[in-house]
Amino acid sequence: MFQKIANILSIVSFVLVSSVIGGGYFGYKYVTSEQFQNKMMNKVLGGVSGMMPKVLEKGLPEMVQPSMDIPDGFGI
Repeated sequence: MFQKIANILSIVSFVLVSSVIGGGYFGYKYVTSEQFQNKMMNKVLGGVSGMMPKVLEKGLPEMVQPSMDIPDGFGI
């Protein structure tokens, strides 16, 4: 009787361990796939583009201020 219970528990344990290893493998393959990376990049860029101001559409200004003169030795 005990032998049957031990065999059943052994089979159940093997099935559980195999499913965890298989799920981990396929999960890793999905997360590292090009399709998943593209999907995540589209989600991130979609969220960020709504937060960014429309500065990029305006382009660069026509005139910018001249740069500051920095003395040699930084005033030492």
